[in-house]
Amino acid sequence: MTDRFQLGLDTFGDVTAGPDGAPQPHARVLRDVVDEAVLADEVGLDAFGVGEHHRPDFAISAPEVVLAAIAARTRRIVLGSAVTVLSTDEPVRVFERFATLDGLSNGRAEVILGRGSFTESYPLFGYDLSDYEELFEDKLSLFAELLKGGPVTWSGSTRAPLAGASVYPAIEHGSLKVWIGVGGSPESIVRAARYGLPLTLAIIGGNPARFKPFVDLYRQSLEKLGRPMLPVAVHSPGHIAERDDEAKDELWPHYQAMINRIGAERGWPPATRAHFEREAGPEGALCVGSPDTVAAKIVSTAQQLGLSRFNLKYSAGTLPHAAMMKSIELAGRIVAPRVRDAVAAVPRSS
Repeated sequence: MTDRFQLGLDTFGDVTAGPDGAPQPHARVLRDVVDEAVLADEVGLDAFGVGEHHRPDFAISAPEVVLAAIAARTRRIVLGSAVTVLSTDEPVRVFERFATLDGLSNGRAEVILGRGSFTESYPLFGYDLSDYEELFEDKLSLFAELLKGGPVTWSGSTRAPLAGASVYPAIEHGSLKVWIGVGGSPESIVRAARYGLPLTLAIIGGNPARFKPFVDLYRQSLEKLGRPMLPVAVHSPGHIAERDDEAKDELWPHYQAMINRIGAERGWPPATRAHFEREAGPEGALCVGSPDTVAAKIVSTAQQLGLSRFNLKYSAGTLPHAAMMKSIELAGRIVAPRVRDAVAAVPRSS
């Protein structure tokens, strides 16, 4: 990874609204995501991540396929998952798919491994939610062996053992870039350090500063384990327009509908404009506003947590494709250079 601070984008392929307000077909959303990634590459953003879901409000269920399409139309941007739900997948196949993507993209592939914030993949693929912890720990232990290269001998509790197995295609240069995605449990933080993998924190609500103890725990754990310091990234939602009021007014109805839809499944109270405004304020997780406002908020989070990368989740429910394209352009042409300069001017905390 480069020493320069990185600004990336994430999307789940949220099903957007068309010009008539009706939901776009999944196929159209997928094609739009590819165009969004191409623009992100053109305007100089560093990374583009696509999440894995298996539900009607998100179009992306096969991140590697989408990323391969993006790889064919881009030159330099890093391409990754956000996240890959390793618990309900086959580690060998995940490695093979991302190794293939790495070859096709000339070394630009990376994967964020996690358990996901939704659970629909467990019944869909025949897994029991009661095995939530065991599935991830066991499959991550196998994935870590695969990262070492060469024949793999491994045994665990959730799949058949391997004895001297080789996996193809081989990574052309170095090893596959892998992060661990975490929502904020101390056990998950320590596990990322134990496996010696970089950390991505999902901060989707509240003051980002409250995650400082988790970053401290991660770095303390690395030190105790005798490992080098590794990158930390944050994934947070946002939207950029020319003015603060324009960005918030564009985002609010789509954010409200998304939060209320997901909240109805999880027992959350209905979203209010007052809560939205708090999250959009200096101490909230939403990076929404003008380029100046969003850049300042990203810089603040990066400096408080000592980040190497900030991934802006630029899609938000039915927010239209055209609005997201404008947001991406502003992120690359204005926000990213300002953030990089500001972060470079102040040493990262550790």
